[in-house]
Amino acid sequence: MPTMTPASSQSKDHAKLADFILFSQREFLLNLSRELNRDNISFAQFFLLSYLASSKELTMTDIAKKMGHSTAAATGLVDRLEKLGYMERTHAIDDRRKVMVRVTSKGLDLVNRLRDELQSQIAEAMSESSASDAVSFLSSYRKAEPVLTR
Repeated sequence: MPTMTPASSQSKDHAKLADFILFSQREFLLNLSRELNRDNISFAQFFLLSYLASSKELTMTDIAKKMGHSTAAATGLVDRLEKLGYMERTHAIDDRRKVMVRVTSKGLDLVNRLRDELQSQIAEAMSESSASDAVSFLSSYRKAEPVLTR
């Protein structure tokens, strides 16, 4: 029987972690999808709302870059969310040609409600974990976060 080297053991751990992320993401996204369908918005629109909820306001160019879309595609996302009352456009004070986008209170309410729902799901999923396991999980996440958010 072959002995396991540290590299192969680490590789198995990475595979297990990848499975965990895929399966937990699937469950969380399925639940989120039901909520988004109820509110008649897409994942891309929700991700944009979430991003704007943590920013004061952004230009259309900034939105396009963050979403990985063309400016035209970003405009389509904003158009739909604006029609639903989740965000609004204004003009920059220093340059009236520059369009600024910000989330409305209705949009913030939606983002907060869905984040609370997700937080409840995570709490339920971790309810069998010890406090030290939760701390260890969060510590690992904080170390990986800079790489994940590049």
